[in-house]
Amino acid sequence: MSTNKSHSDNGNGRAAVFDVDGTLVDTNHLHVVTWWEAFRQAGHRVPTHAIHRAVGLGSEDLVAHLLGADRAEDEGADISAAHKTLYAQHFELLAALPGAGRLLRRLAADGWTVVLATSASGGELSALRRAIDADDAITATASADDVTEGKPAPEPVEKALELAGIPAERAVFVGDTVWDMRAGSRAGVRCVGLLCGGIPRDELEEAGAEAVFADPAHLLASLPRSPLA
Repeated sequence: MSTNKSHSDNGNGRAAVFDVDGTLVDTNHLHVVTWWEAFRQAGHRVPTHAIHRAVGLGSEDLVAHLLGADRAEDEGADISAAHKTLYAQHFELLAALPGAGRLLRRLAADGWTVVLATSASGGELSALRRAIDADDAITATASADDVTEGKPAPEPVEKALELAGIPAERAVFVGDTVWDMRAGSRAGVRCVGLLCGGIPRDELEEAGAEAVFADPAHLLASLPRSPLA
């Protein structure tokens, strides 16, 4: 497992910042099912479509978004812990989305500094990086442990840019949810949306996506026509 590498801007560097869940690894529907079960165990029937729309938020924010702040304050920690336990049962089954590793390696070879910005941490982040299998292309990772506010706050993207040593005007953020697009837009970076997380194109565009592609493989094939050209 590679760790964050020191990096300083040489004046003409570029940063490609990536969300992980639903963008590089096919996890969103696993999250929906395991959150649904965690809510059920706590006595809440939360529709799966509502959970799907909330995936991409940090755990505390997701519970608050779906149950309300008051109930989340009382029950959020237990529900989040249940989800973490349920989801961990799938770590060995996690699979990268088509072209994910090849996309990161191509960008690194083209001179982009590749950084991850994710709400995952610890064993979950390790499992995701194993699935991507492109640590040689990844310069740094801004995880949940590195920020106080998750997406849609800009802090995860801003932390990734800090680790890369690249200013926002020379960065592109790739994600799959409206929370990603809002975080990137608020951080002042150009945003690319991917449809592989299950969110419709128009919602990604409305939230700030400058361009939208099907999945990492489609983005890789379309690089000359993308903000990552």
